[in-house]
Amino acid sequence: MPRFLLLVFFMAVAHATSARASFFATHLSPASGSTSVNPDTPLRLTFLAAPVLGAAGQFRIHDAVTHAIVATLDVAAPVATKTIGGLDYYNYHTVLITEHEVTLFPPPGALTYGQHYYVTADAGVLKTSNETSAAFESPSAWCFTTKSAPPAAGASRLVVAADGSGDFSTVQAALDYIPEGNTAPVTIFVRKGTYREIIFFTDKHGVSILGEDRRGTILAYPNNAKFNGSGGNPFAGRTPNPSAEAPKRGGSIYRRGMFLAHRVNDFTLANLTLHNTTPLGGTQAEALIINGTTTARTIIKDVDFASFQDTIQINGQAYLSNCFIEGDVDFMWGTGPSFFESCTARSLRSGAYFTQVRNSVTNHGFVFVRCTFEGAPGVTDNFLSRIEPHRFPHSEVVLVDCVLGPVVGAVGWQLQPAPAGKPPGVTADLQFWEHNSRTLTGEPVEVSGRHPASRQLQAPSDDTLISDYRNPTFVLGSNWQPRRAPIFQP
Repeated sequence: MPRFLLLVFFMAVAHATSARASFFATHLSPASGSTSVNPDTPLRLTFLAAPVLGAAGQFRIHDAVTHAIVATLDVAAPVATKTIGGLDYYNYHTVLITEHEVTLFPPPGALTYGQHYYVTADAGVLKTSNETSAAFESPSAWCFTTKSAPPAAGASRLVVAADGSGDFSTVQAALDYIPEGNTAPVTIFVRKGTYREIIFFTDKHGVSILGEDRRGTILAYPNNAKFNGSGGNPFAGRTPNPSAEAPKRGGSIYRRGMFLAHRVNDFTLANLTLHNTTPLGGTQAEALIINGTTTARTIIKDVDFASFQDTIQINGQAYLSNCFIEGDVDFMWGTGPSFFESCTARSLRSGAYFTQVRNSVTNHGFVFVRCTFEGAPGVTDNFLSRIEPHRFPHSEVVLVDCVLGPVVGAVGWQLQPAPAGKPPGVTADLQFWEHNSRTLTGEPVEVSGRHPASRQLQAPSDDTLISDYRNPTFVLGSNWQPRRAPIFQP
């Protein structure tokens, strides 16, 4: 008899006279009876019909030897708090439904190496429009054994696989394996699959995260400022907060991003997709936050980023090449210095803003070379950048040899006024500059209507300046030459 027929939990009681459709899982991960399961694995159930959470009930994970409950997931309260990468007070979903898939996230440390487990559940934990799940209690319905030991200490290459075939099943677990203060290079190779997790790491250096397939290796999660609100100091030290309320009072590290690398050097991210799945209107929701230093030497290559507001935030030295960034408001922002080369930025909202850059006088801002600025169908009248000059008088956004679709409005740039009663700020030190902007068909962009605070760099009078801004070493500083840096291959 096929094992899934034993999963009475996933089947509503079906009588011959009933007109209701059967309700059962078509796939379990890990499969019942599996051995060598990674302790960090989420538990997944896939259904024919899209389920929703029931009003009450619990999933429970048991030690199969003692029958003790090692984790309880309550569908009436499917959000809990945990530490991620050493940073406390992260909210996370213990039960998350995405289309036809239900994912259960045991608390950190609930599953350990070399143990046997089984899962039970109360009646009604899941339902569809016309079905509710029955209880299941049999230790043989969904059982598995974790692998005997973690990878050997000091490994220079780790494999993450959603199907459990790698060293870890989550990216965060692979990062946690790397000792804090690490400087020996470590490559984390992420196989094709979807990884639903919030990721945070700090003070770990020489880390490369490489996807197997740019569009098939997907990190996705609905994290945002409403779900994980906190102040955000891009260069804060990681100090313990005295209470769960402390992050809300400001001065701490942002927790709202889906992927956050904080104060790390020589970090490389390549060949995958980061998607913050927060829906439209869900407030700030970065797919990526880089909080580094002006000598961080971050390289981001061949990566797709998707979100709405504030898709990527970069604070510190970063080089981005051949990336796709999609969003609707200020969806590329931070302090920089950042150099974008051959990237595409796609706006999803009319009258919105591609960037908001808050660099100080001590470093460059965001520079785009041979990049494309486009919009979704029907999206028009966008600004390349906006800034409040009374707060950020040295904001720098420079475009050299870029392609601008009709999404970019004639004015191109926006200066926001100071609040009533406040000095207006000065614009003399702003650097909203363009050179050789072209249309999608290769014609020169009409720039006669540009904001008067912006500037068109002209040859031959500005040749030296133009040449400098085409050079990432000039923009990023520290004599760093990122084009020569190796990208380790899988």
